[in-house]
Amino acid sequence: MLVLTRKPDQSIMIGDEIEVSVLSVAGEKVRIGIQAPRAVPVYRREVYVEIQREQAASPGSAAPIVESPSS
Repeated sequence: MLVLTRKPDQSIMIGDEIEVSVLSVAGEKVRIGIQAPRAVPVYRREVYVEIQREQAASPGSAAPIVESPSS
């Protein structure tokens, strides 16, 4: 895992097309903005895991459930 330190109004690039920006930091909450092409789905992890579970539970679906340990 790559760990970076960013301040509000700073960002990182993922590849050439995805930009993740720190919008604000207030206590333990960090607001981020993500700019990505419309073809790239962006989900909160818990939503993504639920989508994967639903797809795996669907008849005839072989979609894998991808989970990583929580930090």
